[in-house]
Amino acid sequence: MEIISIIAISLGFGFLLGLRRKKKIKEKKENQGEVAVRKVLTNHCKESTAHVLNNITLEYGDGTTQIDHILITQNGIIVIETKHYSGWLFANEKQKQWTQVKFKFKNKFQSPIFQNKKHVQAVQQLLDFIPKEQIQSLVVFTGDAEFKTEVPQGVIKLNQLISYVDGIRLGSLTDNRVQFCVGRLECKRFEITARTDVEHQKYLEQKFGAVD
Repeated sequence: MEIISIIAISLGFGFLLGLRRKKKIKEKKENQGEVAVRKVLTNHCKESTAHVLNNITLEYGDGTTQIDHILITQNGIIVIETKHYSGWLFANEKQKQWTQVKFKFKNKFQSPIFQNKKHVQAVQQLLDFIPKEQIQSLVVFTGDAEFKTEVPQGVIKLNQLISYVDGIRLGSLTDNRVQFCVGRLECKRFEITARTDVEHQKYLEQKFGAVD
């Protein structure tokens, strides 16, 4: 019995380590994508009147929501969700789950379009003095993933980001209004700490169960 118990504990420990390793790999990939988008947007802002905020946690509903990037420009505000993937992608803007295929491995993941809807709503709620149509969702894919279906509207690759930003015409914001938006977001965002991520993770787990 003791041997069986030791084996069971070892297997359980190994399973937990595997899950933890999988989560770390996923986080590393996502961070890699966010870093790439942040560099592109930061360089763009140096040459324009736009402002970018990164890794923003806001209160929303009965919990919090985490946003990768918010770009505030005089032509509108873009709420950006970043994804870093390789392999083949099968996507539909109306489906809540998309599929990644890499060799023989298939991975279902939440549609970033649906994921970003909540982020946009949180920003619209906070910046309620800005018309809702001037705050838009954008999903940016980094990495070498290839879409095997039609690319959904509002989804682009990293190399398209600057031309997309230059082409937006959602409305007209004065420089003072842009500064006011930045100030409101900076004032209301949570401080970036490890505790912020832990609290947000707990909220997701309470609401939706364990989150991969």
